[in-house]
Amino acid sequence: GGGLWNTWFDRNLTVAGRVIVQTEEEDGKPPKYECKLVHIPRPILCIPNLAIHLNRGIYTEGFKYNKQTHLLPILATEMLNKEMKMGDEAKASDEHHFLLLVLLAKELKVPMSSIKDFDLSLCDTQPACLHGAWNEFISARGLDNLMMSFICTKALIAATDEKSLKEAKQIQMVALFDNEEVGSTSQQGANSNLMVRLLQRIHGDDMKVYDAAIRKSFLVSADMAHALHPNYTSKHEHNHRPIIHKGLVIKKNGNQRYATNAITTFILEEIAKKHKIPLQKFVVRNDMGCGSTIGPLLSAKLGIRTLDVGVPQFAMHSIREMCGTRDVLSSFELLKNFYLEFEGLDSSLTVDK
Repeated sequence: GGGLWNTWFDRNLTVAGRVIVQTEEEDGKPPKYECKLVHIPRPILCIPNLAIHLNRGIYTEGFKYNKQTHLLPILATEMLNKEMKMGDEAKASDEHHFLLLVLLAKELKVPMSSIKDFDLSLCDTQPACLHGAWNEFISARGLDNLMMSFICTKALIAATDEKSLKEAKQIQMVALFDNEEVGSTSQQGANSNLMVRLLQRIHGDDMKVYDAAIRKSFLVSADMAHALHPNYTSKHEHNHRPIIHKGLVIKKNGNQRYATNAITTFILEEIAKKHKIPLQKFVVRNDMGCGSTIGPLLSAKLGIRTLDVGVPQFAMHSIREMCGTRDVLSSFELLKNFYLEFEGLDSSLTVDK
């Protein structure tokens, strides 16, 4: 869906990612290299807005920006760079700004000359927090989709103990993929062969056993959902308006942008009813486009029954997103019980072929 890039203006920003560094050389031996994770916690960058006096058209034309020329963050001024006299080592790289390399080297506690390359992303420095009169909202960067990743992982841990592992006839797992927002076609994305190969390795080379396991499998594609925004109520279909604090959202789309169907919906609904856990449904308006998830992609690639769900939230793809605390707790309880009870419920279901 792209980013709400206007929300990145006038924010305290920094960088995070991974850096390839050369470790200390030993006499007579070839150098070794290490990939290190890095996050500079303090604000080092900002994308300042243009003053209203120089941008009067914003009132008539709206806020317009060019992603190539207007989204360049400011790191420092040339004047102070010269005054600080960083030294000859500051000229170590023609590809990257020396000051960024200085900051990375300081954070990693390595010589600047040892930095060989890196993958860095711009990110917000403001910590996540609770807010609202009753502290009922969670405000943070990346709720879509770190929140569902967190909930699913915690649910699996809570549903797993020595007794359940001994009695389980099926393998339970959480699969967390990267690059979903840019199409999932990457080495670590859902459109790679990672999931297929993983499942095949679990079941060995016997394809009949593998096919039988696929038939018994169930995928919950857990990605955040759109809550009804009180200032934009017309953006939701009248009978499908997910509300914050009213539970996990089942997402369905006739054009298969979500992989949900009646059978997969039934499974989760029965578990929710048994434990009196709230559950909601979302269908996009017929006159609007619909986002998607890795659910349809994996369902088609693997042939596994799939259900698309998500915690309702505001400001999806903004630098600062927002959801409700109760939805996090109820979704955790629902998915925990799904792990515990799916096997028994599924064995009682007969599907007419």
